Amino acid sequence: MQAKNWFLGLVAAALILAATSAALDVHPGNWLTKDVGSKPAPAAAAQVPAQVLAPGAPPNYRAIVQMGAPAVVGVTVAGQHTVGPDEAAPDLSDPFFQFFRGLPGFQLRMPQQAPDAKVPFRSQGSGFIIASDGLVLTNAHVVREAKEVTVKLNDRREFKARVLGADPATDIAVLRIDARNLPVVRLGDSEQLQVGDPVLAIGSPFGFEQSATQGIVSAKGRSLPGDSAVPFIQTDAAVNPGNSGGPLFDGTGAVVGINAQIYSRSGGFQGLSFAIPIAVALKVKDQILATGHASHARLGVTAQDLSQSLAESFGLKKPGGALISSVQEHSAAAAAGLQAGDVITEVNGDAIERSGDLGSRISQQAPGETVRLTIWRDNKALAVSVKLGRAEDSASEKPLANPQAKPGELGLNLRALTREELALTHLQGGLVVEGVSGPAARAGLEPGDVLLSVNGTALQSVDQLRRLVDKKPKSVALLVWRNGDRIFVPVALQ
Repeated sequence: MQAKNWFLGLVAAALILAATSAALDVHPGNWLTKDVGSKPAPAAAAQVPAQVLAPGAPPNYRAIVQMGAPAVVGVTVAGQHTVGPDEAAPDLSDPFFQFFRGLPGFQLRMPQQAPDAKVPFRSQGSGFIIASDGLVLTNAHVVREAKEVTVKLNDRREFKARVLGADPATDIAVLRIDARNLPVVRLGDSEQLQVGDPVLAIGSPFGFEQSATQGIVSAKGRSLPGDSAVPFIQTDAAVNPGNSGGPLFDGTGAVVGINAQIYSRSGGFQGLSFAIPIAVALKVKDQILATGHASHARLGVTAQDLSQSLAESFGLKKPGGALISSVQEHSAAAAAGLQAGDVITEVNGDAIERSGDLGSRISQQAPGETVRLTIWRDNKALAVSVKLGRAEDSASEKPLANPQAKPGELGLNLRALTREELALTHLQGGLVVEGVSGPAARAGLEPGDVLLSVNGTALQSVDQLRRLVDKKPKSVALLVWRNGDRIFVPVALQ
């Protein structure tokens, strides 16, 4: 009897040990050989297709890399760079110079090279294959000034690439290589991406090919200076020089963006990376394939965000929308009757929360298309249809050189513009700021600013401004001309 109980106990212990080993995926043989690290990964884990992972589930980064990395390429560029007058030569005594000088993308200009000289350069970025017959997406700035472009595949094969087109406005370029049956990425929907979603970037930072970094979406719809055409995806995935043009994958393994920029004071990654939404890139790609270039619509306004004070000044309940500070002559906006002081709150029924939203919405339309705007004017909403023009560069005006009455509560010394100043600035009127104190100084007004209007009323004289301020409003919205730009400045008076 005791022998039987002993045998049953031994069997139970064996069953428990087997169950525990299976649950923990531990094998006694590994204990004996002390070779735990050499155990192959379970076949099931290696074969998990990234696309079946549900949104919101913990991402399988291994599966994403296995599926996506074969379609990620390195882009090497050779050409001649025109030296600008503000480009400084490197500090040869810097200990980091010897480390970075051998990396792809490092450019050297010696002190004796004069401005406007043609300097040979080589640089490197990233890209990814979107069609098996050799279609590659990357950044426009990666191939800028390129005389020769080489694409290096994941399997180390190299192909000369042809630049089918590049769009500086969105920083998208389309390349073609002579190859077939290539691996491709799976394209996702950047519109469905949410703040907090996991993302993974693959590229060649500092020339280190096929480097993968992960993070989360930090924000959407970011507008950066000089890039109003793109509603950037902000992430904290580590992106460094050489990552430009590489794909940004979501947690399901689909490409949702193209890594394009970082915000840095050191030149390296500091937690702020920006990617172009894949939806924007594909629209540009389609235009380039059809016509060889991309066209963007133009509304013809300068807009800014609203603060709480500005919103109150215009009778809005909350600071949302894009406040028009100037309307360009002969533009689509001028033809539609838009005015400085209008607040654009919707485009084709889509809410505009910030001025950057307006720029990206308009630039993604085609020239000649008609859009429906909802604007806020004179404390009521109006519907306006605008036939958009074509985007083009416009020359900026020169700043007013050295540009007296004092409406006491504002804290401003003002005078009317002279005839010569009116001709120089192309303004119809206004008051030049010659001294600032009190509320105006706290609001950021500066000598040389030109006041054009108060709360939408055009200014022609100091007495007119004094009468408006004597009504004791809590705050006023001043339209200010500064260095060729027009901005609204809220000034709190109480």
